[in-house]
Amino acid sequence: MIQLAVLAVVFLIILPAWIIYKPPRSLINYFARRFPDVLFHINTADKIVALTIDDTPSAYTKDILALLESNNATATFFVIGGQIHGEEQKAILVDIVRQGSELGNHAMHDEPSVSLASDVLESEIAEVDRFIEQAYQQAGEVRQQRWFRPGSGFFSRRILNIAAAAEYTTALGDIFPHDPIISSWRINAWHILSSLRPGGIIIIHDRRSWTVPLLRKILPAMRRKGYEVVSASRALEIAEGKRRQGSAASSSGRPP
Repeated sequence: MIQLAVLAVVFLIILPAWIIYKPPRSLINYFARRFPDVLFHINTADKIVALTIDDTPSAYTKDILALLESNNATATFFVIGGQIHGEEQKAILVDIVRQGSELGNHAMHDEPSVSLASDVLESEIAEVDRFIEQAYQQAGEVRQQRWFRPGSGFFSRRILNIAAAAEYTTALGDIFPHDPIISSWRINAWHILSSLRPGGIIIIHDRRSWTVPLLRKILPAMRRKGYEVVSASRALEIAEGKRRQGSAASSSGRPP
């Protein structure tokens, strides 16, 4: 009986929790097929990973940018409009773009987008979009992609349609250490480095004191493993360039 009870705990509690914490590749692939208009990972065999950082800007963003710069990395920063209180935060967005990273849209508040009425979410996306456009104009750069990440990561067909109507592609990811809940940068670093794979999209969060030491650990470690750490747009650009190169080589009979 005791053994049966232990097995029941494993299958009913521990196993589902582990699947949520570190979802298997097969589950990610299922969702990618089920929702082809959502970006879950980059289709490539090359050692490229996209780093995405939610809940920007914050008091920690400048330190994050400095770490990216020193490790020759870029990222996609998802902007929460409600955290922009004045010119200081607007200047941080400009710095992100000038560093070579990019800005994505995370609506106005740290809350589930699925809980918002359609007109409210449409208004929030448009308001954050204005902040993003202003930052790119001041930085003298052109947006490569328009990424939207729904608050809390939950979405529905309604959410996808609202984002698409605003000319945004919804982007999630496949390597998520649950860092808003787990404050240990060591555990989060283990999660990311043990889940690393070509084309992976890492999700971490700004506005937490443990994000800077996390990046201080994982950025050099990923470089040592041979990975290039870039924004989501740059990862797609590299992957597409390699595919075109391979197709051209196949057509000409030359090795890629």
